[in-house]
Amino acid sequence: MSKIFKRLIPASLRNKSSLAIIVTAAVLVEVTTAIQYYYAQDGIRQEVEHRAESELRAKSLEIRNVMDVVEVAVENMAWAVEQSLSQPDSMVAVTQKLLADNEYIVGSAVAFEPYYYKDKGRQFSPYTYKHDGTTTSKQLGTDQYDYHSMEWYTAPMESGRGHWSEPYFDEGGGEMMMSTYSLPIHDAAGRNVAIFTADVSLEWLSEVINARHIYPSSYNLLLSRKGQIMVCPEDSLVMRKSIWQATEGMADTTVEYINRQMMAGHSGQATVRDDNGVKKYVFYGQMDGDIGWSMAVVCVDSEIYHSLRWMAVNISVLMLIGLVLLAYIIWRAARNLNRLQTVNAEKERIGRELHIARAIQMGMLPKTFPTYPDRDDVQLFGLLTPAKEVGGDLFDFFIRDEKLFFCIGDVSGKGVPASLVMAVTRSLFRSVSAHELMPDRIVASMNESMVDMNETNMFVTLFVGVLDLPTGHMYYCNAGHDAPLLIGAGVGALPVEPNIPVAVMSGWKFVTQEVQIFTDTTIFLYTDGLTEAEDTEHTQFKMERVEKVAQQVLDAHEQEPKLIIQRMSDAVHKFVGNAEQSDDLTMLAIQYINIRSSESRHACLDGRVAPNEDKVKQQRDVKSIVLPNDTQEVPRLAAFVDEVCEELGINATATVQMNLALEEAVVNVMEYAYPKNISGQVLVEAEISPDQVVFTITDSGIPFDPTAQAEPDITQSLEERPIGGLGIHLVRHIMDDIQYERKDDKNILTLIKKLQKS
Repeated sequence: MSKIFKRLIPASLRNKSSLAIIVTAAVLVEVTTAIQYYYAQDGIRQEVEHRAESELRAKSLEIRNVMDVVEVAVENMAWAVEQSLSQPDSMVAVTQKLLADNEYIVGSAVAFEPYYYKDKGRQFSPYTYKHDGTTTSKQLGTDQYDYHSMEWYTAPMESGRGHWSEPYFDEGGGEMMMSTYSLPIHDAAGRNVAIFTADVSLEWLSEVINARHIYPSSYNLLLSRKGQIMVCPEDSLVMRKSIWQATEGMADTTVEYINRQMMAGHSGQATVRDDNGVKKYVFYGQMDGDIGWSMAVVCVDSEIYHSLRWMAVNISVLMLIGLVLLAYIIWRAARNLNRLQTVNAEKERIGRELHIARAIQMGMLPKTFPTYPDRDDVQLFGLLTPAKEVGGDLFDFFIRDEKLFFCIGDVSGKGVPASLVMAVTRSLFRSVSAHELMPDRIVASMNESMVDMNETNMFVTLFVGVLDLPTGHMYYCNAGHDAPLLIGAGVGALPVEPNIPVAVMSGWKFVTQEVQIFTDTTIFLYTDGLTEAEDTEHTQFKMERVEKVAQQVLDAHEQEPKLIIQRMSDAVHKFVGNAEQSDDLTMLAIQYINIRSSESRHACLDGRVAPNEDKVKQQRDVKSIVLPNDTQEVPRLAAFVDEVCEELGINATATVQMNLALEEAVVNVMEYAYPKNISGQVLVEAEISPDQVVFTITDSGIPFDPTAQAEPDITQSLEERPIGGLGIHLVRHIMDDIQYERKDDKNILTLIKKLQKS
């Protein structure tokens, strides 16, 4: 035994003083560990409190933002209901428009007082709601569904202001769990005659509340103002029990105190033990505003301090082992442990940051398809598959002034540097194309901005297009990118000029090209990750295979964007097999499906005018008036608009609205296009066709684009709101489309109003 002791313990550690030093060191380490444990535990507790409070605030704000959007939407549409009280059958159109313009609203009704319209009976309430992806309208009031006694109707009638109802299952109405925002509607005498509502499904609340958690086993609660459980981990309790019923009989009476605090609208935290003795921390608070909902975050003590306790146990074990060979083992173990922790922390940090970067990058791209479900003139679908965690490919699109702005690009290089350039490119595209119309100016502006910041000599191949949706005419500019395919009457590459990529050289003169896109033609855009995809033998997919798949799609009459990209993606994956993806793969397909005559559906791709275009022009009637830039002449404009509306048979209300829009637009031109004391003329033309009226306002003044004015925040008070912007805001809301272009040194502003077909 003594021999073993001598072998294990070095000679320098065998004497009493050495052992005393070791014992003293062990005691000091134990004390230090205990102190560190105490402060670490306190720090973790404070961090948990901070994270819980942040989560409560963030989710409360997210829910409140949705509620505010719904309230503003209802209040903005209330004027349309009040102006249409004499036309009860128009209420369905109002509710349909409210649903079409607001993704969060799943149902809307205009519920009238009993016998307000005698010929409609006691209960008259047009109701429009979404169900299984379709929008349906119906009469809500029946003998089985007496809405006059329901909270969403009685509460705002009594208070005279907007009201959020308690959550309920709308049996006989929207047939779903919902909460309803109700707003009284007044007649000309100021009396409450109806309730205008917006229904919000509670499904999205569960998604918001459960989107993320502080810890895997932590959970969130959402309660109504009366204590009804709206969101919790137990589905059997949701909308079936109140918080009082759910916690009834618990041994720890602290839960009763928490319940009272939450129902009183207070915020705070408390510690409870459930009936199994598990210690939990509860952080609670009430949402902002007068909706009265409360939310709580519940965390388990053992999970919060699990890592800390595990570390304390291991340190104690290592300490005991270190007493035997302190001089060597503790030093070696500490060094290796620190090194391992540093490496793991660095790997976790890099992985976490890459994961967040990927989420941010993918979040910047369109990801919800169909993106414009209410449009029948265009379909889009896009797909981006990075070769690494993050990539340098991008695509984007949006619709402004009835024009589809779209782009696709490929950043040189891969990984994080390329992803940063990709983010800058996409942001520049959005910001520049928000006020520029022509693709060459968009690309040139992006190029100048990126050249200034391009210290790493990275570049972007880019294709930018602007498709006019009413006509199908497309302007485009190619900056060193692969030519898109047109899939329609046949399969062929779009002719492109050999411009240089973006961020290579300052001052480059990019060239705009144009082409006529005909009905049922699909524009297929891609990056070189498609044509250069390699199999295990390093054979590339190449353009021939792309065109072959496109032809197969065309022959099968499957040129819908999603089908094209699915077929192309399947073909590439089948080709590469088990080979590692070598480059980012991005595809974007745009199908132009604007309704035209059957003759134009088969027109070729060379841009000639469709055979029936002259016939369409013959059906149009053009009227015009010339005004000096003097606001005293505006009454002549009103007479001109009245004449146009009378010829079209437009009702008085719509005529007044159109007069407001034209007057606002023309006065803006007179005041801003022509400087003070400079005389000039304003030409107003009205082009009348069977389905719409187009007003064109032309002047030769200084460049002035009223559509570049940012939308005002109408939710702000008059004192907070900056001056200006309300005029163009009014024009945008009255007219269906507004477009501006500067051509031949003239400002051309086009206002389009679609006519309702009887």
